[in-house]
Amino acid sequence: MSTTPTAHALHRAARIEDAVNEFVARRLCRRGWRPLILAYTGYGASAWARVMARVVLTPPDPRPGRRPAKVRGWRSFTARPVNGASVVIEAGGRRHEALADRGGYVDCVVDGDDFTPGWATVRLRVEGAEPVQASVRVVDPAVRFGILSDIDDTVMVTALPRPLLAAWNTFVLDEHARAAVPGMAVLFERLTTARAGAPMFYLSTGAWNVAPALTRFLSRHLYPPGPLLLTDWGPTKDRWFRSGREHKRSTLARLAREFPHVRWLLVGDDGQHDQEIYADFAAAHPENVAAVAIRRLSPTQAVLAGGLPTAANTDRSAGPGGQPWVCAPDGAGLWRLLREAGVV
Repeated sequence: MSTTPTAHALHRAARIEDAVNEFVARRLCRRGWRPLILAYTGYGASAWARVMARVVLTPPDPRPGRRPAKVRGWRSFTARPVNGASVVIEAGGRRHEALADRGGYVDCVVDGDDFTPGWATVRLRVEGAEPVQASVRVVDPAVRFGILSDIDDTVMVTALPRPLLAAWNTFVLDEHARAAVPGMAVLFERLTTARAGAPMFYLSTGAWNVAPALTRFLSRHLYPPGPLLLTDWGPTKDRWFRSGREHKRSTLARLAREFPHVRWLLVGDDGQHDQEIYADFAAAHPENVAAVAIRRLSPTQAVLAGGLPTAANTDRSAGPGGQPWVCAPDGAGLWRLLREAGVV
């Protein structure tokens, strides 16, 4: 894990956020609130695993038998983080310790004794909290093909780039009201079946706060399970807001370092910056890109996404590194074009 920056090195907005969190956390602890570990799906290889989780405060003795309310996005952003919590991680026969960062997040790589390819589990413990288990997708060293997909407007219709609609979708809308993009779940299921052992990753500029809702959405719409690669919410140590594009670029570069033998099918849409980001990555790492599949938004969706309708891109072309580059409005069209291009 990276070293926690000193207080004077933090951006003013981050210092204000930390002060508010510390004040609220002290009051909640006096009222009996206790730590809770939110475990996220991690990933790794035979000898290591990336473990991701968050430590937050939860109220004591929730009312038993109470029917859960509809899940609104704003609830995900009211959790109080536990800054600096000491987390014990038991993984692959070894014991590790990690400290949660200023947002309560744990994101670290731990060593293990021969993780079995497929799905593994690690155990996380924090003093005063119930231990939890986190799933880890262990990539087989023999695997040479993987799938990495954007989420917003690629697998789920969100109209994210437009600020007002983004706020509505994130903070107000019931998660059950979100719509799945036609054919994308079937596309990913066919791809993971055709390429046995291929890992499925989901990359988004969304905040970790909505990870539970996204996981439920993907499961409910029968998307293959896989790690979510999200980002923190709110001020960072050096700026008011995080950079979504930089998050995607750095994550792609990290995966190239961690799995140099894997060639990725990059799936996105033409409503944000996916095409630009994927093109840059394909040019810099042609050996790590098998193909690029872009879901083409309809004119109405393009307007809702904050842009203007554009002329239809060519269905098939070559990417910067010579890789197949296909565009279609839905999963069925992308599957047909990927098969014609010899990707599957």
